[in-house]
Amino acid sequence: MAGTGTSPLNRAEQFIWLTARVLEQRRFAHHFLEGSADAVETALAAYLNEDGGYGHALEPDLRGPVSQPLHTAHALSVLDSIGRCDGLRVERICRFLTEVSTKEGALPALLPTQRGYPAAPFIPIVDDPPAELLTTGPVVGLLHRNAVWHAWLFRATDFCWAAVDALEQSHPYEIEAAIAFLDGAPDRARAQAVADRLGRLVRDQRLAVLDPERRAEYPVAAGYAPGEQHFPYDYARTPESLARHWFTDEELSRSLDHLAAEQQADGGWPVNWRQWAPGTALEGRPIVTLKALLTLRAHGRGLG
Repeated sequence: MAGTGTSPLNRAEQFIWLTARVLEQRRFAHHFLEGSADAVETALAAYLNEDGGYGHALEPDLRGPVSQPLHTAHALSVLDSIGRCDGLRVERICRFLTEVSTKEGALPALLPTQRGYPAAPFIPIVDDPPAELLTTGPVVGLLHRNAVWHAWLFRATDFCWAAVDALEQSHPYEIEAAIAFLDGAPDRARAQAVADRLGRLVRDQRLAVLDPERRAEYPVAAGYAPGEQHFPYDYARTPESLARHWFTDEELSRSLDHLAAEQQADGGWPVNWRQWAPGTALEGRPIVTLKALLTLRAHGRGLG
């Protein structure tokens, strides 16, 4: 029976049942209601294409059926969350990644096959898209963390190391991608050293709101929506992340208090990026809600 209480988890559950796609409903059930991983994987399979990639607006800001690296990265994160990032399913994904990689052996954000289908205006479609740490970093880190070994990983890993070593001026989403790579990179000593440097960069460039009550004093990155700021929990989604050491206990605690307080009256969390179509915002909120719940739980915050 669905929860009817007023705890944060009960209210989030009602929001999920009211608004979420089947995939997010199954993910919520798996993480919080002892639902099966098989059901999550079955729901995810609806987005799988014959080329081994994922499409069909799995990532809500990219519409249409065509496979895209961002969709496929999203699919990998779902498989990782249910302990299914292995075997033939990942072999098939890695073949797709190999086919769509740039000459550097890394992933572009968006393939030109998206042209003709609706897409967020802040994700440009170009004929010869460059390799991006934003796309490649989380995928490489996740595959390493799951002890996946595939020929695609060799050059992609080299690309990520070069990209994170070169970071001097950055923005929050790129830093998130960097830390996602570093959290899974096999060379732990090197990853720790780079993470320490990036932590100083985040603080020097004020890329994390360290005091939510003084949020207006922190800059919004160029091209971001008004209020599209990042907080310590955006980088340190779990206590085990290398980004956890970038922030004091007080700074992280304040940010988690802020995250908990962001739950809306309907039980869901808001999206803070630029909203360009009603359907994408509607589909995005359950994804953000799941991320918020999992982040709070990972840091030991009671959900009731």
